[in-house]
Amino acid sequence: MPSKPPLSNPKNASSSSSNSKPTSSAIGATLLIAQQFGSRALTFIVNQILLRYLSPSLLGISTQLEVYSITVLFFARESLRVAIQRQADIADASPRTEDEDEKSKIPKGHVDALTSAGRTQAIVNLSYISVFLGAVFAVVVAWLYSWSLAAGDPAVLATPYFPAALKLFGLAALGELLAEPCYVVVQHKSRFGVRARTEMIATVLRCLVTCGSAIWAARTGRDIGVLPFALGQCTYAVSLLVVYYASVWSIASSNNFSLFLNKIYTSNPSSYLLSYFSLPLLKLTASFFTQSILKHLLTQGDTILISLLTTPTTQGIYALASAYGGLIARLLLQPIEETTRNHIGKRLSSPSQPSVLEVRQTLLLLLRTYILISLLLVTIGPLLASPLLSLIAGSRWTSSGAGHVLAMYCYYIPLLAINGLTEAFVSSVATQRQLGAQTLWMFVFSFGFALASFLFLGVLDWGAEGLVAANGLNMLVRIVWAWGFMGTYFRGFGTRLRVSELLPKPVSLAAAVGTWGVLVQVEKGFSGGVMDLVKGGVVAAGLVVVVAIAERAHFMECYREFRGQKA
Repeated sequence: MPSKPPLSNPKNASSSSSNSKPTSSAIGATLLIAQQFGSRALTFIVNQILLRYLSPSLLGISTQLEVYSITVLFFARESLRVAIQRQADIADASPRTEDEDEKSKIPKGHVDALTSAGRTQAIVNLSYISVFLGAVFAVVVAWLYSWSLAAGDPAVLATPYFPAALKLFGLAALGELLAEPCYVVVQHKSRFGVRARTEMIATVLRCLVTCGSAIWAARTGRDIGVLPFALGQCTYAVSLLVVYYASVWSIASSNNFSLFLNKIYTSNPSSYLLSYFSLPLLKLTASFFTQSILKHLLTQGDTILISLLTTPTTQGIYALASAYGGLIARLLLQPIEETTRNHIGKRLSSPSQPSVLEVRQTLLLLLRTYILISLLLVTIGPLLASPLLSLIAGSRWTSSGAGHVLAMYCYYIPLLAINGLTEAFVSSVATQRQLGAQTLWMFVFSFGFALASFLFLGVLDWGAEGLVAANGLNMLVRIVWAWGFMGTYFRGFGTRLRVSELLPKPVSLAAAVGTWGVLVQVEKGFSGGVMDLVKGGVVAAGLVVVVAIAERAHFMECYREFRGQKA
């Protein structure tokens, strides 16, 4: 990448283009976080009810079915979603002249590729590839999953209604993929309110059906196994499909594009396959596809390995601990990561010095905020994890070892957060050649993760805690690679990234060490009641206050950035 002249005052570069209103990305992140809080809170309540009716082994099997659904959806749509986000939603190009109109009249039923409608139609058309891929993956992955169970754990196949549940999860995945044209339009147009409302409605209905069918079965004495989860997933897919099309249909009509496949007219026919699919976007998608497979194996590898190497009971314990441990990731980190990737992809689709500095400033603020939150989490979380789990899920889950796994998750979540943000940047700006290099490194990371998992799980017999440790090691090496990529990218524009810009102040670090020491002493007097959390909470509150005061300048800068005002 050619070097650029040095830039002045990078810290405040983003302020020159700000205004008095919140940016669309900030609004989008807020809406998605609010939606995640609402849906996860409801899901959390439903899960607490279901824990009274489910055994650890049944919870473990339901987790396997969720991994099946996630795998189908991830392979079918993830690479397309990342590629589509690089298609900027810009105003129409200069209108054609009368001579051009005479020479190249747009055929009936076509959309002009030079218009905003044409660019949107291109990503809508591309989204239908996800439906085709989903149908293939749903069958193939289901067959592989059933074959592996028949060979290694036939008891799972004997679970009541398991075959029906597996088929319903596959149909639900296809239903979600049929809503993909609406999803890409909402993301492309930054209509985050539509997405938040749709996903919230679907989540509420899924929770009602899942919880209602489980309670009905328990009260009538029927053993329906994991069928409640399958019914809930199908309800979610149908609701998503209906609400999305009802909401996005008017957007399509007013912007002159279709939510169905429609031909696109262009003066360069070779840039579109069959006049439907943009070849540049298809090539970019192909670059992401291989990488998405490896990324999925790294992301879901813990669940896959534990399903192969442990009993359903151990899987249930791990599923419970990871569900609570990953609550922060799903509530806060996932919406921020998605919005940031969407924002970076559009801002740096044609990079300039101001846009690069703006993105740099946003990344530094987010990363430092993550690190400050992580400081609180790793100081307080491990010591309060067991009493918190005992209060929420009951003593039988704590005695099973889930509390120790949840404590380990407190060290893993910060790595998960930072990795999500750094890889969002890489996927937004990397060229096809750079993506190829990243794919090769992903092979190395996959091998390292498998080796670490075998060592921790098979040799050292650490159980679920070993998988968390292997995941943490995997995230760490991925962060190092992504940080190196980011450093090289920003140096090409005359600026740098420094780790020192992200570190907490010495006062915050000292307060964290002191708080940890106090909590260790307080933990010795824990009796297993609510007062344990009260005592720990009082000590933790002191740390929160100290960090808030010590880092107040940073939090004010974040507030100004969020509000879109000049620093």
